[in-house]
Amino acid sequence: MRALCLTIDPARRLAQSLGVGQFETRAQYIAPEVFRDAGMNVSGSLAVMMLDTKTTFDELVSTLASSREKRDRILDNVLYKYISTQLAGTAEYMAMEKLHAVKDDPAFDVVLLDTPPTSHALDFLDAPERLVGAMDSAAVRWFLRAFEKPGKLSLNLLQKSAATVLRGIGRITGGGFLEQVAVFIAEFNELFGGWRQRADVVRSALRGPEVGYVLVTTPDPLSIREVLFFAERLREQGMVPDAFVVNRMHMPLARMAATETIAQQIADRGLSLPPDAAPRIVEAALQEHRLSEIDRLHLIALEEAFEDDEGERAPLLVHVPDFPYDIHDVRRLAWVADVLAPQELSAVSGQLSAGRRA
Repeated sequence: MRALCLTIDPARRLAQSLGVGQFETRAQYIAPEVFRDAGMNVSGSLAVMMLDTKTTFDELVSTLASSREKRDRILDNVLYKYISTQLAGTAEYMAMEKLHAVKDDPAFDVVLLDTPPTSHALDFLDAPERLVGAMDSAAVRWFLRAFEKPGKLSLNLLQKSAATVLRGIGRITGGGFLEQVAVFIAEFNELFGGWRQRADVVRSALRGPEVGYVLVTTPDPLSIREVLFFAERLREQGMVPDAFVVNRMHMPLARMAATETIAQQIADRGLSLPPDAAPRIVEAALQEHRLSEIDRLHLIALEEAFEDDEGERAPLLVHVPDFPYDIHDVRRLAWVADVLAPQELSAVSGQLSAGRRA
């Protein structure tokens, strides 16, 4: 497949692991030799892209503006430049907007949006509603009443107290600021119908069959509670989690060799280890097994919360082991991939991929 990873706040380690110095706001393709050097035979392609909130916002305004002149007046407005980068919810909504745009790009078969941790990822769920609400707030409607036409402030239409407030603002900021506000609100108000319609399209797309949700957690009880809360929020929004990835799992022992056997194997291999190496290896393995039992108990709440109910398909649950080494290159990322999608799950993976593009 031709895959694109769209990331909001890329970790430097991810870029280094993929052999990319720094993520850019355009699609960067991972060089084929990076995979070859890792011993991988990759028939598809992988591209990475970092979200640029303002550029995406500018593109949306350009799409909705009725003329080039109106577009330029909005893009050059001081207030717009602030809102397009600083208004709460802007980054989250623009991530959804970008996802909606690239998921239909014929250059890619599958698109992955990598969101921030759960506390911030929740903002993505209702970003369209919140941003539309901000643009259609009582404060904005109050300002609109003050403008008879673009750029002209009419204090006669307002109550005396409101007119006094605006005059006070004008004395502090200067008349130029109020003019900027007037132009921005009047021009942007013309876009609002298209903006609301566009937000509805994005909102519907996030709930369509082409979009799947993979929630990543750890066996820590706090993380489990957090991901369950997030999953419930997904359901409330009409979205269904397709899979849970439990990271850093301690894996149970299938069997354990006797201390004497381990000591003999150390000797047979000529390893220079301390005399007490064999019992220490046994103790470490048993400790790992005990930790795996604790992890298993912690995951009961996750497994019970999403058992197959009323014919609804239960989410896929995948355990990723707590590797004894750092994941810092493509070769080791491939080991994680083997855990996430082993050969015996290829049929399931194919079913999940069918019709799912984002």
